[in-house]
Amino acid sequence: MTDYADALADLDRRVAEAHQYLGIDEARLVASELEAKASEPSLWDDPDRARAVTTQLSRVRDDIERWERTRAEVDDAGALAELATEEDDAELLPEIDEAVEAAERRLADIELVALFSGEHDENDAVCEINSGAGGTDACDWAEMLLRMYQRWAERNDFSVELTEATDGGEAGISSATFLVKGRHAFGFLAAERGVHRLVRISPFDAQSRRHTAFASLRVVPFFDEVSDEVPIDEGDLRIDTYRSSGAGGQHVNVTDSAVRITHLPSGIVVACQNERSQHQNKDRAMQMLAAKLADLQRSEREAEVTALAGEQREVAWGSQIRSYVLHPYQQVKDLRTGMEIGNVDAVLDGELNGLMEAYLRWQRSQRGSGGGA
Repeated sequence: MTDYADALADLDRRVAEAHQYLGIDEARLVASELEAKASEPSLWDDPDRARAVTTQLSRVRDDIERWERTRAEVDDAGALAELATEEDDAELLPEIDEAVEAAERRLADIELVALFSGEHDENDAVCEINSGAGGTDACDWAEMLLRMYQRWAERNDFSVELTEATDGGEAGISSATFLVKGRHAFGFLAAERGVHRLVRISPFDAQSRRHTAFASLRVVPFFDEVSDEVPIDEGDLRIDTYRSSGAGGQHVNVTDSAVRITHLPSGIVVACQNERSQHQNKDRAMQMLAAKLADLQRSEREAEVTALAGEQREVAWGSQIRSYVLHPYQQVKDLRTGMEIGNVDAVLDGELNGLMEAYLRWQRSQRGSGGGA
């Protein structure tokens, strides 16, 4: 009969470690305090405070419940293995295998989240895609990247809100801004910041030649409220309203209420055109502006452009973080971690978690060795 002792001992050790780094005992105390606050009749007299309390409570409960489910699964697998040994019952083996695999998957998810160490890793994320070198192919590639991140979000239970998209002309998009909402959205997508390179036979070349195209992704953490960290003087803003000029229903709602805000001192421009009213578009654009200004301030304080938005490099040759090759062979290669994947179609369809995890582990190793991240 299969011996599960070593596998179960390893799972037990990892569950105990998760108990420590998740701070489960402390989390239970915090949950009790937050539950008391949430039950106060006057809580919703201050909606902002109420949302903060309920959001924090939900996150603390999530950590506790995930750990408790994992602890129970490991215990159940151990009890089944013990029973199978005592009864010499081989019919229990498939059930034990299933229990061990379920615990492994849950632990892997917990251990991945434990890799997050940034101040804003739990936040939603403001993402901006821009086409680079490569002409029409680059605009098409930018749209492919947008779809890739939308599919990734769907696979991982994040919501995506496309706030602005600019038509690429012959094909694709020249730029797009979108909000990814869900716990750790920024932590995950920070792994994707930078220039992405595509190599393929161009569908826009009548002679079917191989072309290289570039597009970039910029990511900053999103704040539900315009942060006190970022005082915004209305006198520093130029606010323009216009009719949506994006790619129509494929990307955004075409209305007359689109808003573009230019922050004159920094030159930062944000736009929103997917909400139903000009007021809603302005509010969302102000939130995105606050996120970008906060990122700029952190970068200036730390005296490096790589603070939270990642290193800003030319969207062209020699600056990519990852290559997606469709011809003459099939391969995705991350140039930071060295990770290679042969199934390019799966990656383009949103299977990015392996690449993101490899980056997070690489980032932690860089910090541990004193290197940059």
